[in-house]
Amino acid sequence: MGLFFMKKEITLRDKRLIAMVICLAALGGFYLFFTWPKKVVPEAPVVIVEPVGVEDVEIYGEYVGRVRAQQFVEVRARVEGFLESMEFEEGTYVNKNQVLFIIDQKQYRAKADKARAQLRKDSATVLKTQRDLNRIRPLFEQNAASQLDLDNAIAAYETAVASMGMSQADLDQAEQELGYTWVRSPISGYISERYVDLGTLVGTGGKSLLATVVKSDTVLVDFSMTALDYLKSKERNVVLGQKDSTRSWQPIVTITLADNSEYPYKGLVDFADPQVNPKTGTFSVRAEMPNPNRALLPGQFTKVKALLDVRENATVVPQKALIIEKGGAYVYVMRRDSIAERRFIELGPEFGNNVVVERGIIPGEMIVTEGYHKLLPGVKMRVASIDEHHPTTNANGE
Repeated sequence: MGLFFMKKEITLRDKRLIAMVICLAALGGFYLFFTWPKKVVPEAPVVIVEPVGVEDVEIYGEYVGRVRAQQFVEVRARVEGFLESMEFEEGTYVNKNQVLFIIDQKQYRAKADKARAQLRKDSATVLKTQRDLNRIRPLFEQNAASQLDLDNAIAAYETAVASMGMSQADLDQAEQELGYTWVRSPISGYISERYVDLGTLVGTGGKSLLATVVKSDTVLVDFSMTALDYLKSKERNVVLGQKDSTRSWQPIVTITLADNSEYPYKGLVDFADPQVNPKTGTFSVRAEMPNPNRALLPGQFTKVKALLDVRENATVVPQKALIIEKGGAYVYVMRRDSIAERRFIELGPEFGNNVVVERGIIPGEMIVTEGYHKLLPGVKMRVASIDEHHPTTNANGE
């Protein structure tokens, strides 16, 4: 009987212990439930995207050029004599055929007068021999004159005609030399200072260079391009210096003045050397440019910007979207499911803040322009909202 009550007491104690253990376990479970760190799902990185664009891209090259006059002519004395007068003001504009200098004319005028007199003498001889021939010819036909008489008359007449021709040539030459004593401007343009003083013996026995005349209302700009530029233009079937009616643009040229301002007029490439200089690896190019106000002076150096090509409907992306590594250049493309895709591309020429893409991407695709440093291939991303992209300012403008 005593044992029965003892067992019953032990069983109740065990039940109490079990209940306590259960309570403690429940309390511990609740504690762990509320205190154990929960698994955090990462948020999608926020980025800014832009569509790949299409536009006509103008490709320019920059070079160092030198200005020269369209025409530069030396005024020289063509006959010998003493310089008597100067008929212009140095540094002014002169017209074509305007008299610039006068050389002593006495000896050339006398030579012309002598040739003119000789011509009159020979003309009289021709008339006399012609009359003699006209008299002898009927007599010969009537057997009143011999064949010898007729032959002598014909010879005399032909000799007189030849002498008159020589005299005419001498007169033409004398008058031409007399005309050379008036030294005229061969072109219209601005004339330099005179290189000889009045009274100086000029011509073949003295100084022949008297001045220079420069036609500079239109100037030529010479610059050199690399052989690489030439090869690139040939790849696009662009031949500089040759007119092409199939293209909608022309190779225009702009230049920069000494104060770094852009010259208001544009020129046009009208010549390109057909061969490359083996010493420099470049070939010469020439552009013609208007110069109505003489702002460009022959001989000065300038910066030249030449339009080399126009890429029509080119695929372009902003340079800020590019990621360049040793393996090449790539951009992040946002797929339709907002997953980031790394896309390697082939770059073309740069212009402004954009760059042409030769291949690897198509127009209209969305590329990441900001926030790509937070991306990895295959990561889901979120496009920034307007407020995130352009946060509002507070009352203080901050």
